[in-house]
Amino acid sequence: MADDSTPPSAQLAAVTVSDDASVLKAEFSDRVLIRSIISRPDGGSGLAGQKIRIGGWVKTGRKADKDAFAFLELNDGSCASNLQVIVKADKYDLGQLVQTGTCLSVDGVLKLPPDGKKQKVELDVDKVIHVGPVDPAKYPLPKTRLTLEFLRDHVHLRSRTNTISAVTRIRNALAFATHSFFHKHGFLYVQTPIITTSDCEGAGEMFQVTTSFSEAEKLEKDLIENPPPSEADIEAAKLIIKERGDDVAQLKSAKASKQEIGAAVAELKKAKDNVLKMEERSKLKPGIPQKDGKVDYTQDFFARQAFLTVSGQLQVESYACALSSVYTFGPTFRAENSHTSRHLAEFWMVEPEIAFAELEDDMNCAEAYVKFLCQWLLDDCREDMQFMADKIDKTCIDRLTMVAKTPFKRITYTEAVDLLIDAVKKGKKFENHVEWGIDLASEHERYLTEVLFQKPVIVYNYPKGIKAFYMRLNDDLKTVAAMDVLVPKVGELIGGSQREERYDVIMSRIEEMGLPAEPYEWYLDLRRFGTVKHCGFGLGFERMVLFATGIDNIRDVIPFPRYPGRADL
Repeated sequence: MADDSTPPSAQLAAVTVSDDASVLKAEFSDRVLIRSIISRPDGGSGLAGQKIRIGGWVKTGRKADKDAFAFLELNDGSCASNLQVIVKADKYDLGQLVQTGTCLSVDGVLKLPPDGKKQKVELDVDKVIHVGPVDPAKYPLPKTRLTLEFLRDHVHLRSRTNTISAVTRIRNALAFATHSFFHKHGFLYVQTPIITTSDCEGAGEMFQVTTSFSEAEKLEKDLIENPPPSEADIEAAKLIIKERGDDVAQLKSAKASKQEIGAAVAELKKAKDNVLKMEERSKLKPGIPQKDGKVDYTQDFFARQAFLTVSGQLQVESYACALSSVYTFGPTFRAENSHTSRHLAEFWMVEPEIAFAELEDDMNCAEAYVKFLCQWLLDDCREDMQFMADKIDKTCIDRLTMVAKTPFKRITYTEAVDLLIDAVKKGKKFENHVEWGIDLASEHERYLTEVLFQKPVIVYNYPKGIKAFYMRLNDDLKTVAAMDVLVPKVGELIGGSQREERYDVIMSRIEEMGLPAEPYEWYLDLRRFGTVKHCGFGLGFERMVLFATGIDNIRDVIPFPRYPGRADL
């Protein structure tokens, strides 16, 4: 049994991948995971003679010995490796079983393969329990090598490929490692809203959330099917009010019973209510509600403009200012019409926030977190990382090892610009001009980390003009206490800062940047009432997966990529 110091994922492995001559069934499925067989130190050979049930999808299949039996490579997604399965012709129609993509559930006996074979164990099938057949003429994922670009057109099936399934397991490991790191260091996980009224970045590239269009369509349809009342209709209804009023007056003068008068008053009220409804309906106009020539958001679902969040940072700060160390991990959105290999419209961010902490603490936390993630993959995802090294990027394991073991270089923004200018003087050509005040481009970031220092670099104290309003103004009044963690392969991996805790300073920054103060009143309250020095950062989760795997396009490291023109499924 694993001791308390063993990482949770390793403890799980200790349970499911045993060294003894027995194999455990999956706890919530009537089968044995392929991982628990072939990921053992002996490759599964110690389980020879065990009768088990497995399920999975055929990667490759072929008939042999004049169609007397078939060899199938079966994978259930629990690991990168396949289990070889042997099915005799008297057990099932082999023509159906050998097709790539076929789903199988089978009972059989594990046995040692003949000497000289690569695999350590194989399954001799006794009974075929289930077959999910595939028509090879229609199945879009043949066993030939497929490009990642092609697979984006079949996003619902691409997880069956070796590369995407490996990326998914690596992504899962990084998510688990993220929660483990922050739990270990006493952070609380806070779920921040996806719908927000605040623009964290101040860039304005946000998806709007509104029901105005659907409500306008419903109203237009309703007005066609049930036209609003005309003035004549309303006047006729008002005459009915007069008639009902006269009825009440006559009953009262005739000293009618309370019951009769009450009934007449009820009819009068009904007539008045009817006129009010008719007058309201007569005011309805097709289209989106407007006021003073602008969209009237008070008529929208949230009674104000709302957006999909670009960051959970502002909201999670409110919890840091009460619970000290917190983090959020969730989807964020940006309506940037970018078609580059580095941008998505929907992406995930890990955003910790630390109270009673300054920029130095922020950099220390970011460095420790990145190192932790890299070491976790080296310890817990070795097979998938080896697949990436073999098929995608031969340097990916060395890169993870270097980052996990090497202290990060720390330089100011001014020092970084001086180094880049010096490189230009020595003949280095950049597409983007270098001068103090620019936002460093990816080529600049990668030059610093891949060429100049050949290790991760933290650049800090950026010009205030290129950073957000909430970053703490330094004493020079020109720079802010911001930092970026740059790594080989992707450039910027983390962006963070010490937050501006001084009320008067943050108010002047909001005014300076031309932002409306009203949406940030709640945020300013954190400075009005019990303000505290605090800091935080955001790690682009997909960029971390890119960095780890060596894959080139960010669209291939998220299960369902969203980018301009594409939102499949």
